[in-house]
Amino acid sequence: MTNSLTRRELIQRTAGVVGATGMAAMFPGFAVAVEATSHRTIPSVPGKLAVAWRRREKEGDGFRVVNETVYWNASETAIIICDMWADHPCKVAAMRVDRMAPKMNNVISLARDLGVAIIHAPSSGIKHYEETPYRARMMTAQEAKPPVPIQGWCHLNEEHEGPWPVVDNISRGEARVTGCDDPEAIPHHETDRHQHPAIKMIGYDGVSANGQEIYNFLEQEGRKNVVLMGVHTNMCVLGRPFGIRQQVYLGKNVVLCRDLTDGLYDPRDPPHVSHARGVELIIEHIEKYWCPSIEGDSLTKVVPGTADAAEG
Repeated sequence: MTNSLTRRELIQRTAGVVGATGMAAMFPGFAVAVEATSHRTIPSVPGKLAVAWRRREKEGDGFRVVNETVYWNASETAIIICDMWADHPCKVAAMRVDRMAPKMNNVISLARDLGVAIIHAPSSGIKHYEETPYRARMMTAQEAKPPVPIQGWCHLNEEHEGPWPVVDNISRGEARVTGCDDPEAIPHHETDRHQHPAIKMIGYDGVSANGQEIYNFLEQEGRKNVVLMGVHTNMCVLGRPFGIRQQVYLGKNVVLCRDLTDGLYDPRDPPHVSHARGVELIIEHIEKYWCPSIEGDSLTKVVPGTADAAEG
């Protein structure tokens, strides 16, 4: 019978029969996540984040920049880290991840201390984490029915957004790593898909690249505010089944962390600007058509006086 069950179904059914003690014996490391099948696993604590975001609003033939501060409960907020792999076929891109990873780890560490949920999503690398409590926590989250289908990939939506400001790397179909600014870009091949070692998994963190699993976990934990960070902004951060477009379709309050992301853009491609300017153009596109952007500092502290328990 078990041969016909998915791994997720096996874990859920076993948890319902043997409980936490039995699961600890049968699946070492999994017991800490078993109770996720029935209620929130991350303690819900007080504390409000002052989220300073930037968005772009249609004005005449163009857009104007709007800077605002909104207030989010830390206990209703989650960070999704997209594809921060240990290596990448594009070596300049891998170097930028190396540069970004320690700063990202510092931000998520401080946010975690405030009660923000952390989800690690190194696509194609989830196999490396199958025997961990972080993986079990996602697989055993209560099933939740999404308001719209969760897509395998969310492509450019011409009804919702304008044309790309840089070349469309997804649809070109070239053998090289499209958008790679190495002098000689090599054909795309599988590299180390572990998450970058500078970014730590610990505590109540989860690991998944499955859109339904991540939606289950967000719903179970009451996380309506979602921050996307990681790479690459013009590809996976937008298009993955847990990415910005999908989170917008699901009705989440989603933002891009603009100082903890990078694009896959080559200055030899249109519009022939520097890599840094190409990433800025991609971020501006997202601010116009999809969601605001923030800087990571907004996630590292709460408004003074909001973190105390209510009297009585």
